[in-house]
Formats: sequence, structure tokens, C-alpha cells
Amino acid sequence: MSGLSKIISELAHYRKVAQTLHRASGGSPLEDPDGRLVEIENFGQNPGNLRMLVHAPEALAHRPGLVVVLHGCTQTAQAYDLGSGWSTLADAHGFALLYPEQKSANNANTCFSWFDPAHTARDKGEAGSIRNMIERIAGDLNIDRDRIFVTGLSAGGAMTNVMLAAYPEVFAAGAVIAGLPYGSARNMHEAFRSMFSGASRSANEWGALVRAVSPHRGPWPKISIWHGEADATVVPSNAQEIVKQWTDVHALPHHATSQETHGLHYLRQWRDEFGELRIEEHLIAGMNHGAPLASAKGLGVGVAGPFMLDVGVSSTLEIARFFGFAPAQAADVEVLVPASTRRAGKQAAPAEKPQPALLSNVEKTITEALRKAGLLR
Repeated sequence: MSGLSKIISELAHYRKVAQTLHRASGGSPLEDPDGRLVEIENFGQNPGNLRMLVHAPEALAHRPGLVVVLHGCTQTAQAYDLGSGWSTLADAHGFALLYPEQKSANNANTCFSWFDPAHTARDKGEAGSIRNMIERIAGDLNIDRDRIFVTGLSAGGAMTNVMLAAYPEVFAAGAVIAGLPYGSARNMHEAFRSMFSGASRSANEWGALVRAVSPHRGPWPKISIWHGEADATVVPSNAQEIVKQWTDVHALPHHATSQETHGLHYLRQWRDEFGELRIEEHLIAGMNHGAPLASAKGLGVGVAGPFMLDVGVSSTLEIARFFGFAPAQAADVEVLVPASTRRAGKQAAPAEKPQPALLSNVEKTITEALRKAGLLR
């Protein structure tokens, strides 16, 4: 009984935190009136009951690369594409986009089920659906199998880690924005705790979780990790734990090969013995929960809005570079925060307040727990 009481108390606390963040977030969801994504139905087995949307530029390369993009809670694929600007880059460089989309019938707040073992195991649930979508678009568009990438924000960022862990042979690289390590939670209660408080394990423990989910033994996908240092929805310590997880998987030392500061943008990189970049971590001082953009005055790509934060750093452009897609006139469109010292205590430009990782079905979870304990009929 004491354990149940503790769970109920903590769930209530997390719900109160989420409600506070939700009221603070403000703004209306982005909408894309152009509808640049096209839905593909009947793409194969769909154990996770997800939607498949794609964007194929008119000037598609002969053997194009593919970026799988995973939206965050309360977002749609169309809105995340508009905010992030991925289709703008795809049009410029001839690569294809795949946007899996969560259905409100599965989750009232359209969050991917990154913490549920039924959806994070290889060929199961949502992970299995996304894998089948990749197979469909790869065949339809003659995708270069050596240039398949995945990225996502928040719940989509955590699901990005799921896909990298479950299918490391599929992806050349991934980028996690405001996400969590693979295996940081196995149920809703643990998910809330990891988001708001963080979960700490040794590098080897984190790495073992990745190695256990698939038979793959290398080479492993590269990974780019992004987080705001003022994130109150998914605490920044999660970025550090992702670093620990993937440095262990890549058998790299925990200490970075290099580090540099560009205003409020702090970058660490890890290279292997051959000098190949394998892991990078981007921390943005003063930034809340969301994807960093540099779209002010026409700089960068994307549109600022809820959880798409114009802080002078374009994560979309930088991730595209990391994936090997070099944006045209990159030096002109990507402008970092004016020179200063990251640790000097200066704040980033005003940005959207933190988005809640909205906590769907909390009352249902508590009710079910009470029923199982015989306290409610």
C-alpha cells in the first residue's frame, strides 16, 4: 500500500507540474495551410496504428537520402514541418522526408509511446510501424540505404533514440532534440520521473540497454544531441545521460575530443580513433523546451511558434550538416548568438515558455491502479 500511495502522490505532483507548464506555454499550435506532406495509406503492417506522411521534392535526387522526422506532443507532422523548415531544405537539396504521425486515438496529446515496451521493442508497436514506413518509402523512391537518418523533438526525440537503438543497422545517424535516453522509463510513472527529475545510470548500464534491444554489433549510428539549459519539461540532465549512453555504445571516452562556445551555444564533439565525428552535444543557455531556430529577419529556416524557439541557432540547418546535407549559403543563413561568453550569465533572446510534455491519461492510470489494489470499483 505504501508503494501505491507513493505512486499516486507522485503522479498527482507530475500532473500539477504539467498543468503549470501548460498554462505558461501560451500560443496557438502552428498550422500549415499549404499541406506540403502527403499521406500514404496501407504502407504495410502497422502495429502502432500510426499515420505515414511524406514529402518528396520535385527535384528529387536519383538515389536520395531520407530523413525521418518525429514530432513532439500536441504537434502534428504538418505543423512540425512548418516550424522546423525540413521540407525547405529537402526542396533545396533533393532528399526525401518521412513524417510518422501519432493519432489522437492512441494518445490524447499525440505523444509517441517512447517509454512503453510494447512500442519500443524491435518490430513491435510504434517502432515497428515506423520501420515499415521506412521500407515502403525506400522502395518507392529508390532511397540510398546508406543515407537514412532520424530526428525528433521531445517525445519524438525520445522516440528517435528508440529507433536508433532498435534499428541501428537502418540509420547512418540521428539527432535528438530535448529527448531522453533509450530505456529511461518503462511506464508512465517512470516517464514522468525521468522527464522532470532525470534518471542517472552508469555509461555501461545505459549502453547495455541499447545493445540488448537488437542483435546489431556495429558500426553504430552517429548521434547529435540538442537541449536547452533552462528546459523545465525534460530536464537538461537527460542530454548528459544520452551522451553517456552513446559514448559507451561507440566505445568512446566520456571526455569530449573538443569543445567550443559560440555566444550562448555550447558544443562538444567526440571523434573516434580515425578522427571521424561520432557524437556531438549542443546546449543552448537560457533556452526552454523546444527546437532552436534562427528564423528572425529571414535567417535560417522554419517558423517560430510554440516549442519552435527563435534563439539564434538553427538546429535544423546544423542537423542537416551533421547528416551530410550541406545547406546552400550556410554561412549567410545561419547566424549564432552575438559573441559573448556562455558562462557569463547572460540570457538568450526571449523565447517561448516551456511546452509541457502533456500528461495524457493520468486519471485513467490512477484509477486503474486503485482498481487493481481493490480500492475502487
